[in-house]
Amino acid sequence: MTDQRQRQMQIGEVAERTGLSLRTIRHYEEVGLVVPSARSKGGFRLYTESDVDRLMVIRRMKPLDFSLEEMRDLLEITDRLGSTEDPPTGAEPARLRERLDAYRRTADDRCESLRARLEMAEDFAATLRRRMGTPD
Repeated sequence: MTDQRQRQMQIGEVAERTGLSLRTIRHYEEVGLVVPSARSKGGFRLYTESDVDRLMVIRRMKPLDFSLEEMRDLLEITDRLGSTEDPPTGAEPARLRERLDAYRRTADDRCESLRARLEMAEDFAATLRRRMGTPD
């Protein structure tokens, strides 16, 4: 692994990099979605670039209304598929990829729904501007 992947960051830097609050990151730790890679001698949480990547996956799932359980399941799937210490064997990789593809389809559907809602909201805002005589 590169030095960048091994570099350890305290929670404040991770919060700044991810756009998540300290409280949110701690909550994700409490519910088991992310675990700091280490602790400093003083007990501070220390995160690596891999931890930041994991938090970004969680952050990107949030606007699509994935539940904490769905987030946990998806992360377990990707962890299992990416495991080099105990890689999945036999039929397991295909089952995991099938489950992952189901999450992809759900995400695609939810994105389409959000696009439709955004279009309606933009139409409404344009209607209000027209009624006020404000150009689009």
